[in-house]
Amino acid sequence: MLDALEVVTTVVVGLMVGVEFSVAFVINPILNALPDDSRVQGQAHGGRMLGAVMPVWYIGSLVLVGVRAAAGWDRQGTGLVVTAAALLLVSVIMSVLLLVPIANRGKTWTPENRPEDWKEQTGRWDRLHYVRVAVIVTAFTLLVAALV
Repeated sequence: MLDALEVVTTVVVGLMVGVEFSVAFVINPILNALPDDSRVQGQAHGGRMLGAVMPVWYIGSLVLVGVRAAAGWDRQGTGLVVTAAALLLVSVIMSVLLLVPIANRGKTWTPENRPEDWKEQTGRWDRLHYVRVAVIVTAFTLLVAALV
């Protein structure tokens, strides 16, 4: 049963990390190369789409890693799993306090109603997102190292 939990946890966390990595290094560079009106529309649409699933994915990943840490407390590598869980908690806190407020504003923007500082706000979100990606990649790496 623990083996199945480890596989599910690895897949769920790995897919989340892959999506966020893709946002940072594939999707956002594509959107940033578009004309401003198209960029705003693309970012708003992406914010609405991912804003609907990412909270569940982040919390679900944290819960799965926490359950694995508790269920396999006596197993080798549990310290790494606990550290991975702590990093995922940091990513959730970062998201709620820093990234989500910007994303919630951005997902309502249109070419007609975007604020004057929209590029600065999206730039700040991008920089914070890079940090968050580094945190979750580290968490995923520790998780995998603990389970192999």
